[in-house]
Amino acid sequence: MAKEFKRYLVTSALPYANGPVHIGHLAGVYIPSDIYTRYLRLKGCDVISVCGSDEHGVPITIKARKEGVTPQQIVDRYHELIKRSFEGLGMSFDIYSRTSSATHARTASDFFRKLYDEGKFIEKTSMQYYD
Repeated sequence: MAKEFKRYLVTSALPYANGPVHIGHLAGVYIPSDIYTRYLRLKGCDVISVCGSDEHGVPITIKARKEGVTPQQIVDRYHELIKRSFEGLGMSFDIYSRTSSATHARTASDFFRKLYDEGKFIEKTSMQYYD
């Protein structure tokens, strides 16, 4: 018999902060994770649901150039829009943050540092195709 988990962490793909969420995002990612989170809560499970805006990536830079603004202005605008959209839809995230937060930087750094210190990374050279 499988061991029952005591605590649950539910997360989903982080939306890029370069535009609003749309029905495809909601149907494919966020509504299913929200349903699962609510199901676990109804069962009385200890669950936390975490998500946030992904503020890194070329799409953000491209959008900023098209609009003649800085990438920071783009992510600030769309992070707030996305967050309000999720709140308006009643999504049950316990934490909705952003990848530029100090907590994210510290957590990600600690996570990868631990893996590095444990020798989990392999450095090698390989040929790759590109165009």
